[in-house]
Amino acid sequence: MRTPLARRAAAARDAVLHRVLRVPGEAQPYVREDDLAAPMRDGVSLLADRYVPQGSTGPQPVVLVRCPYGRRGLLGQVFAIPLALRGFQVLVQSTRGTFGSGGEFRPFCHEQEDGLDTLEWVRAQPWCDGRVATVGASYFGHTQWAVAPYADPPLAASCLDITASRVTAAFYTDGVPNLQNALGWTQSIGTQERGVLPPLVPNLRHALLMRRALRTRPLQAADVTVAGSPVQFWRDFCEHAGPGDGHWVQADHQDADLAAVPPTSMVSGWWDLFAAEQLRDFTRLQRAGKDVRITVGPWMHGEPPQIAEIVASSVRWLDRHLDGVDDDPGRAPVRLYLQGADRWLDLATWPPTESTATAFHLQPGGGLDTAPPTAEQAASTFVYDPADPTPGVGGPLLFRPAKQVDNAAVEARADVVTFTGPVLTAPLDLVGELSAVVHVRTQLPHTDVFVRICDVDAQGRSLNVADGIRGLTPDTADAAPDADGVREVAVSLFPTAYRVPAGHRLRVQVSGGAFPRYRANPGTGEPFAGAVSGTPNRIEVLHDARRPSRVVLPVLGP
Repeated sequence: MRTPLARRAAAARDAVLHRVLRVPGEAQPYVREDDLAAPMRDGVSLLADRYVPQGSTGPQPVVLVRCPYGRRGLLGQVFAIPLALRGFQVLVQSTRGTFGSGGEFRPFCHEQEDGLDTLEWVRAQPWCDGRVATVGASYFGHTQWAVAPYADPPLAASCLDITASRVTAAFYTDGVPNLQNALGWTQSIGTQERGVLPPLVPNLRHALLMRRALRTRPLQAADVTVAGSPVQFWRDFCEHAGPGDGHWVQADHQDADLAAVPPTSMVSGWWDLFAAEQLRDFTRLQRAGKDVRITVGPWMHGEPPQIAEIVASSVRWLDRHLDGVDDDPGRAPVRLYLQGADRWLDLATWPPTESTATAFHLQPGGGLDTAPPTAEQAASTFVYDPADPTPGVGGPLLFRPAKQVDNAAVEARADVVTFTGPVLTAPLDLVGELSAVVHVRTQLPHTDVFVRICDVDAQGRSLNVADGIRGLTPDTADAAPDADGVREVAVSLFPTAYRVPAGHRLRVQVSGGAFPRYRANPGTGEPFAGAVSGTPNRIEVLHDARRPSRVVLPVLGP
């Protein structure tokens, strides 16, 4: 039984969460039942806490949250308590191998079986009326995707926030391992049960260890450097980094039958590492005729304003689908924040039909123009050296420094080529999906191509807007060398909603990487985690009439 001091502290915490997370209505009292054990099919028991409206009797719907970061820690309670204060019955479960639950925590490997077993157990309890909704963000969102397409009967609703059905997109991008995200998360989960700070909250010691680990070769044991002991996720990440590795099939649900997916609310951010895949998930669900909506704000992964929006959206969605109360009946399916314009856009679909795909061509002499180049031969050349890899700054990362930063120092390097357009006479709104086609000739067949769009102001400050990377090997069929050794490389860039103001200019960067966000390509074909050295790679970017390298940007109409 909690002491009077503990009760007062809990009441103060609840009041703060109710206010900061914008929970609508008056706070409702609740009681918590601790350490309920749900049996899994292999005999392991997973522990959960149940939040129940005070004085309630009889079965009610259940809001299920499955969390690896501690059901009574900050990240568990920031979802459970606001919903409990709203009057929902909430069950927060620690996933396998975390915070008292049995078994080994091997991320992404057990969530489908464990989730379905938990769902069956919940529905069998006398306090559940058979209706179950799911809520949660990031890995909590993955635990929802692992269940939502397979639940029978279907879930009542889901809130799939800052996550994706293809969750491995956060760790591999078009054949390139996302080193910084993967190692940062490895550090968090590897230390979370013996640290004094909540999971995912960085500190100076962690930052110093990360810096040391990122420069270590080989990278296979970098988990020991950052976490003090081996972490299974890192070993899986290193061992199964090859294209199409079957290990991750169990973790990805993008090919699942969408028929059983319930009404779904989504929240993401333009600087969230899951945004591109999450928007693809939204499109698939909408085209399948599902009840789905999404909000995308100017946030990175887990920023407090993003969490507040997630909680508020979840409450509204559960009100609608569990209680039949809709306080925003006319809301558009797509709500996007237009960066640089400080306003929100309401749209019917994603990608928006109001945007027109417009090609901006790389020009000889470093120009950028909507007109194709006319030169018979033109190329820009640089050397990518894995011993001094091109730095990556900003972007959609798990930890800071993320989002937008000045790229001037990177653009001044000899291993980056840039192409800059004329001063804009009117604002240019880019809303939708971005891509690039780059013609390259590389000295080595194992290479990466990194493309970034920047917004350059009158003072020369170059802020990143969107980017993408593509890993190439001798076996990359859709980018095979032609008779001249030139490869036509398609690169998917991160989506955006961004206004480039009048008086600014567009800039395109092309380079051979962005370290430590992505691994430094050794150029040798060795597995990235086992390489101890590399070979410099001479790269030509062609931009002439026969090989018009370009970016294709979604220009929003008036």
